[in-house]
Amino acid sequence: MRGCDPLIHIKELRSGLNLFKALGSEIRIEILELLNRYNSLNLNEIAEKLGLSNGAVTMHIKKLEESGLIEITTAVGKHGIQKICYLNEDLLTVELRSKGPENVYEVEVKVGHYCDYHAEPTCGLATKDSIIGEFDNPRYFADPLRIDAEIIWLTRGFFEYRIPNYLKPSHRLTELQFIMELSSEAPCYNNDYPSDIVFHVNHTEVGVWTSPGDFGGEKGANNPDWWPPHLNQYGLLKLLRINENGTYIDGCLISDVKITDIPFDGHSDIKFRIGVSERGQVGGLTIYGSHFGNYKQDIVARVLYEVVDKG
Repeated sequence: MRGCDPLIHIKELRSGLNLFKALGSEIRIEILELLNRYNSLNLNEIAEKLGLSNGAVTMHIKKLEESGLIEITTAVGKHGIQKICYLNEDLLTVELRSKGPENVYEVEVKVGHYCDYHAEPTCGLATKDSIIGEFDNPRYFADPLRIDAEIIWLTRGFFEYRIPNYLKPSHRLTELQFIMELSSEAPCYNNDYPSDIVFHVNHTEVGVWTSPGDFGGEKGANNPDWWPPHLNQYGLLKLLRINENGTYIDGCLISDVKITDIPFDGHSDIKFRIGVSERGQVGGLTIYGSHFGNYKQDIVARVLYEVVDKG
């Protein structure tokens, strides 16, 4: 879906890591220039123009797709199904310097600290030391050891987390941010395995992001030595922001839901749900904690607010 604004806006440098890595290659820059010039090209055309093999181009295209810089659709051509590539956005902006101090508090929630869930196989969870229970048995998501889980996965279902509400009567909520490492969930792993991941805040759907795959083939930077190499290894670091302008993933607008559209009574916890959409591509969900994947963090939640004059 090309429903995004023609702009990627990186407000948090850390959230742009995948994009910065994608731009750190002269070949990938040449691919972007080709797509800018020709609007859309298939993989064979890109390989021919660059004088590279299809295999080499596929690796670079994968990096660009994961970063959100390009989008790929399939079309039927003379020689069967072809993958067509085109630029996903027109502009890229990066905020290098903070605009000034903001009223914000931040909490980091372990991936196993969900307060509600529904899980269907393939599914499972593990601490940094071992699997909890057994693979593909949803009953173990209620095991007391789940609070120590560092990786959780399911094919259908959701995980819901409670974010503490520290706001005072004089504070007005202006923005919510959630930073997490996510991927799809395929048997073993599959780098090309799209899944529509849906986000809810306080029971309100705020948007959907399509995970391009369940990534493996190379060891995740933080994975324990015992984690089998034939399973998924890492995800993509995503920044979800809901503010007065809409809902964004990595600076790209994914819905018109604004912070004022979310029910918030000022006293209750904030409920954040991550799940697999039943309306689109059902390719599962994996959430990585600080001891798995490529990013040494759990789910980071930030609550931004302004102080209003009660006098």
